[in-house]
Amino acid sequence: MDLLPAETPSLSRRQGFRSLKLVNISMEQPLANEPVGVDFGVLKNGLSYYVRCNPKPRMRAALALAVKVGSVLEEDEERGVAHIVEHLAFSATKKYTNHDIIKFLESIGAEFGACQNALTSSDETIFELLVPVDKPNLLSQAISVLAEFSTEVRVSAKDLEKERGAVLEEYRGGRNASGRMQDSHWMLMFEGSKYAERLPIGLEKVIRNVTPQTVKRFYDKWYHLHNMAVIAVGDFSDSQSVVELIKTHFGQKTSISQPPPVIPEFDVPSHKEPRFSCFVESEAAGSAVMISCKIPVDEMKTVKQYRDSLAEAMFHCALNQRFFKISRRKDPPYFSCSSAADVLVQPVKAYIMSSSCREGGTVEALESMLMEVARVMVHGFSDREISIVRALMMSEIESAFLERDQMQSTSLRDEYLQHFLRNEPVVGIEYEAQLQKTILPHISSEEVSKFAKKFSATCSCVVKIAEPHAHATVEDLKSVVSKVKALEDEGKIPRWDDEHIPEEIALEKPTPGSVIEKSVCSGIAATELLLSNGMRICYKRTDFLDDQIVFTGFAYGGLSELSESEYISCSMGSTISGEIGVFGYKPSVLMDMLAGKRAEVGAKVGAYMRTFSGDCSPSDLETALQLVYKLFSTNVEARDEEVKLVMQMAEETIRAQERDPYTAFSNRVRELNYGNSFFFRPIRIGDLKRVDPIRACEYFNDCFKDPSTFTVVIVGNIDPDASLPLILQYLGGIPKPPEPVLHFSRDDLKGLPFKFPETIVREVVHSPMVEAQCSVQLAFPVLLKSASMIEEIHFIGFLSKLLETKIMQILRFKHGQIYSVGVSVFIGGNKPSRTGDVRGDISVNFSCDPDISLKLVDLALDEISHLQEHGPVVEDISAILEIEQRAHENGLQENCFWLDRILRSYQSRVYFGDLNASFEIQDEGRIKVRKCLSPSTMLLALQRILPSPCKNQYTYVILLPQTCRLSLLKSSWLSASRGFSRDAKIFAGAAAAFVLAITLWRFSRRASKS
Repeated sequence: MDLLPAETPSLSRRQGFRSLKLVNISMEQPLANEPVGVDFGVLKNGLSYYVRCNPKPRMRAALALAVKVGSVLEEDEERGVAHIVEHLAFSATKKYTNHDIIKFLESIGAEFGACQNALTSSDETIFELLVPVDKPNLLSQAISVLAEFSTEVRVSAKDLEKERGAVLEEYRGGRNASGRMQDSHWMLMFEGSKYAERLPIGLEKVIRNVTPQTVKRFYDKWYHLHNMAVIAVGDFSDSQSVVELIKTHFGQKTSISQPPPVIPEFDVPSHKEPRFSCFVESEAAGSAVMISCKIPVDEMKTVKQYRDSLAEAMFHCALNQRFFKISRRKDPPYFSCSSAADVLVQPVKAYIMSSSCREGGTVEALESMLMEVARVMVHGFSDREISIVRALMMSEIESAFLERDQMQSTSLRDEYLQHFLRNEPVVGIEYEAQLQKTILPHISSEEVSKFAKKFSATCSCVVKIAEPHAHATVEDLKSVVSKVKALEDEGKIPRWDDEHIPEEIALEKPTPGSVIEKSVCSGIAATELLLSNGMRICYKRTDFLDDQIVFTGFAYGGLSELSESEYISCSMGSTISGEIGVFGYKPSVLMDMLAGKRAEVGAKVGAYMRTFSGDCSPSDLETALQLVYKLFSTNVEARDEEVKLVMQMAEETIRAQERDPYTAFSNRVRELNYGNSFFFRPIRIGDLKRVDPIRACEYFNDCFKDPSTFTVVIVGNIDPDASLPLILQYLGGIPKPPEPVLHFSRDDLKGLPFKFPETIVREVVHSPMVEAQCSVQLAFPVLLKSASMIEEIHFIGFLSKLLETKIMQILRFKHGQIYSVGVSVFIGGNKPSRTGDVRGDISVNFSCDPDISLKLVDLALDEISHLQEHGPVVEDISAILEIEQRAHENGLQENCFWLDRILRSYQSRVYFGDLNASFEIQDEGRIKVRKCLSPSTMLLALQRILPSPCKNQYTYVILLPQTCRLSLLKSSWLSASRGFSRDAKIFAGAAAAFVLAITLWRFSRRASKS
């Protein structure tokens, strides 16, 4: 029985953007100097302010204090002081002491790191808060905190001494391979300028020895209200009352330094001759090439300058499209390559090209990168390339326009920060959309291609390669530059050869299926359908974002069902198939086919499930569903060219992991904490030789063959009348095979074998390092009883947050010896059965000074033991409840949050076909735990979920440099050395994992636990 109307109306693009009028403008017309759409002003004491009412997220405010003070202002004896001041602000002020600011903010639900943070760069310092405003005085108190930062930071010997350890640990954390390469490139780029000598993290000797007087002097001199702005964007009843709060808390403030200090400008010398560097980094994640060309920062004061910025963006986008296509050719010169422009410091912008390549391939990669830029200079981009890029940019501005009333407050806050710090115009999304709609169609290929000249070797160019072993020389790099320049001058560079691009994704539309069951899930305002091919659909319409629909389909049965002989090959199925094209087209071709459409779909094979996920505009839902249809109907066949590329990238990834000091550490953690299974062993290069690409593709094809095994959840701005016919055609039209394919019951899946040690195990792993690093993992087994599983899941969430907060208070705020701590829970190794207890572990992770690692482990153990004996205090429980509640409230306004909640309801052990009931039981479980959570119930949870006492069963592994004098600890072994991994070691991410993150150094202190 078909429950839907027979007629299928077409899904047309909404007319809001299409009906937007073009503007009649002169290229010399000035852009607004003052920001549009915000209350902007300057107090008598010099402080600038920006205030705007914005409803998303509801009852939240995004605040910031921007200070035009960074590390470039430091004298020699102050190198690192700007960053230390930022740290001290959260430590103690005139009103708050002993990190009470952090405790206060967490008590109102503003989590440290996620909602209270700061960063220091060369030219500025920014303090950021995201706070609730649903209770009286919360906004006033939060603004008062920013006011304290502006003039009242306390710099005592005790405060400074307590914060040194955290800053030193942050310094040490940045001295890894990536940090060394970034620092080296930064100093080469800015050679001859003060910026080269003023990395924001500073010098170790200054961090260790700087006096409170020096820090105080820097703060008093430069932290002047004339150099500051406060930004408040949030769900306010009116903006004027917020302006009055700013005047109340900041209006009477005065700065010690009078008159206001003049912020000096620091020149960055240009150079016609390129600079070259061959950097050898034994711990590098791979080989990389970076080309950077410095140019003065562009002003953007007129429509003409705005048009130039659009043409520049089109240039980088078109060049990146070419780079991607080259990276997917036979024997490519690089695995990935990208181009971008970025303002690095106040006076300088840089054009940056970076690539990652095979070891020994840097010279070839450099030549290819330069050759492509030269090709653009000689021949330009084709009209088709420009039309594709124009469609991409038009799609982006359309999406922004459609969601103009649903922008996150943090995004608007960031716009106003750039207006204050960089004088970037803020013209409003409506006018900007009109400008782009008017200008983009008239930007020509010639206008775009001329930006290739900015990559000229004479344009203050820096060419650098980074390799784990020396292969290339500076002379090799110079030779390549000269070679490409000669070819360009002689006109011997051929034109770009465009690929043929099909018009339609689904050349033949499938026969629509029908609905055989329909029900309404009133508890979650969702509708559930069972289609004629057996696929189950659940959709929920929301109004959170006008231009977003997200979806995920899942089916039980994954890699855990495979034998050891098949595992390696089949685990590579997603990666190999992805390079060939799981939607029936090569990725480089599909990229052009999707130009101007906002539709993305990806597939993954996990331990117990196969999933596909998508994100699209409502107007491009048909395209997204066509991709899903092609995923199920395409028969991927292994081709030598793509298989060779995947294996090259996989081999480079494995070699990079073996160079990384942390690999031995993480492998040892897995060995100790779990056990032996082929499924979890680290993949070695020898394993790659056993991969059968034909079997890999066959397995992937089978994973997405039978629609009757899949449940699909769709959430977003979905119009049922227009969308359901598309669902029937492209999801309902997926043919069901004659016999079931990979049809599994969730209760009969093979579980992954793992077992936590039954006694105490202590290990020290010594690894060769260029610079001393130390990482610690302290782990405990957890057991969640089946009878109370729903509640226990919530209890362990609160428990992990409590442990993270308390250990942070001890190790950082009290002893000042770490930068951050992370507490994570792993219960994902259990099969999704509806019966049985759930086992896993909870781990505490931090980095520290190698010489005090054992002491800090003992302190963490003592704190957990104390909590198990005495329980937390009321204030601890209140804080974690508030943080969880605020995160929950924010999530309720997000499509992805609802998508995850509905998926968890389907996958819950209490789901037996009634989605409403499963959702309600999970919701009731959360509410029940929240209501009963108290110091006493948390004490019982600590004793019930963790080993009690905790000091009777745990493991810790410490990573130390090979030369460290700390003696080896005696190890307690449960069994022979075996390999294991925290989760399914699926190699689907081999290609993405290898992309080397060589980004220019812009230091920020992030307290988030990443």
